[in-house]
Amino acid sequence: MTLATQAVVTALLARPADEHYGLEIADAAGLPGGTIYPILIRLERLGWLESRWEDIDPQAEGRPPRRYYRFSEGGAQIATAALDKAEAKRQSHSSFRPQEGTS
Repeated sequence: MTLATQAVVTALLARPADEHYGLEIADAAGLPGGTIYPILIRLERLGWLESRWEDIDPQAEGRPPRRYYRFSEGGAQIATAALDKAEAKRQSHSSFRPQEGTS
């Protein structure tokens, strides 16, 4: 799991039952908007997320409709387990340091 994907999943897990739109997720993850959309699509294809288009009148609202994302049933648990696995892997890699005097 890339660091960008971890940031997106962490942002979504902050409020796992809520719907979130792209720029809201980008801000929470600290990533540019263009970076998160491929991640969101991939997570939806994996079945972790569901999405829907907002039902608004764009002229009345003065903006285009937003696409909202939320965890699917079981998606938050899968995402949490994947983050835990990524963290454990990072910890095991960071704890491996050659001893002084070895090559």
